[in-house]
Amino acid sequence: MGNHCAIASGERRRRVFRHFFRTLTPLLSILFLIQPAFASPKERRVAVSVSVNLAVPEDAKRIRLWIPYPMSDENQDIADVRLSGNFASSGIYREGKSGNTLLYAEWSGNAKARTLEYAFKADRREVRINEIVEVERTIPTPEYSRFLGPTGLRATAGPAKEYADRITKGKKTNTAKARAIYDWIVENMYRDPNVKGCGIGEVDILLNKLGGKCADIHSVFVTLCRAAGVPAREIFGIRIPKDKAGEMTKAQHCWAEFFEPGTGWIVADPADVRKAILEKKLAADEAKPLREYYFGSVDQNRIAFGTGRDLVLNPPQDGPPLNYFMYPYAEADGRALNEDLYGFNIGYRITYTDRR
Repeated sequence: MGNHCAIASGERRRRVFRHFFRTLTPLLSILFLIQPAFASPKERRVAVSVSVNLAVPEDAKRIRLWIPYPMSDENQDIADVRLSGNFASSGIYREGKSGNTLLYAEWSGNAKARTLEYAFKADRREVRINEIVEVERTIPTPEYSRFLGPTGLRATAGPAKEYADRITKGKKTNTAKARAIYDWIVENMYRDPNVKGCGIGEVDILLNKLGGKCADIHSVFVTLCRAAGVPAREIFGIRIPKDKAGEMTKAQHCWAEFFEPGTGWIVADPADVRKAILEKKLAADEAKPLREYYFGSVDQNRIAFGTGRDLVLNPPQDGPPLNYFMYPYAEADGRALNEDLYGFNIGYRITYTDRR
């Protein structure tokens, strides 16, 4: 009898515990899901140095250099800027089309070497939009309508319009349209490691090829958004590698933003989803957390330079407008020293060190 009572009592305790954990598990799941929304954004603090020793023709008389100059905004703080070198003149300027800030320096033909050291400290915060408020699509104001047009390598008519209409069919809000385009890119495009730099973003070709680097993938995202009536733009910058110190000369990276009238500018980085799928060999279900994260969020391991395409710098360059401004650009006697958009040949090195 006593043994039977002990067994019955033990069974009751087990039932109580099972009921308790059945009740607790959904609550823990909810807390796990909502915790990131209330956690503080992650931060990265680095010291960055750009060292330039320009490779120029010996008989050059006038040498000019433009370097992207990041500014503080709601996502990053730039401080302790230092500049030195044997340049004849220098200045900080803002170009008029997209408002990018740049460092400009000029040398005369008398210098035996053309050197410049540019350093700054950057505190970068993770960007995370916890709640997107959608509204029915409205006619954009002039402030945002300029983010709807084509650029030199991005036609919003023709194939881009056909793709955009098909992908966003039935979607009523800017966010719904942008998400449909984002999902289509993640499912159909791929990262091509053989593309030099970040790619040039020639959209008509990319819609057939479907492979490229970040500027290619985000050119497609921005163009399809614009073709669907959603204001969008690329953000050009540089990625901070994961090590505590090292070189980042070729670490340039860009991401995208689209405008939701109920929320404001919303970040998206489908290129980083495709990068992770390639490098980590992820299956579709394994990539799902990244896919959700990079629509509305981007990590803290990046520094933003600016935006815009087809740019005339300030002071104006003698060469044609730049496709985008994410790499240093130099001219000697009115001719570009860059062998291509990226200019890795002109003689610059970018390094970083983590700061506590």
